Amino acid sequence: MDYLKKTILVIIGSLSLAIGIIGIVLPLIPTTPLLLLAAACYIRSSKKLYNWLITNKYFGSYIENYRSGKGIPLKAKIFSVLLIWISMSFTIIFVIPLLAVKLFLLAVAGYFTWFILKQKTLQKGV
Repeated sequence: MDYLKKTILVIIGSLSLAIGIIGIVLPLIPTTPLLLLAAACYIRSSKKLYNWLITNKYFGSYIENYRSGKGIPLKAKIFSVLLIWISMSFTIIFVIPLLAVKLFLLAVAGYFTWFILKQKTLQKGV
């Protein structure tokens, strides 16, 4: 049973990691929470995968900065908010014909903008 539990956690962690990586380039997929979920799954199932994740030069900083309360880099905040509004504006103007769906997408964009901007900004040199 313990082997099955660890296997399931590795699968969930790996899926979370894959979706989190996709979230680096797609604005509506939250990268940091998914990487944190992957880390939580890995620490309970595979110390080797956990250590790889938190020491990874691309993903480790997301987890470490969030866990230590340092925040999100200003450049990442600006990039994320810009991508949200560019993609949502295009979708609302050119793709979605229904007003209710357009309003829903505006609300989603507004929420994620608020969520990103309320996070602490990582100061350089910290």
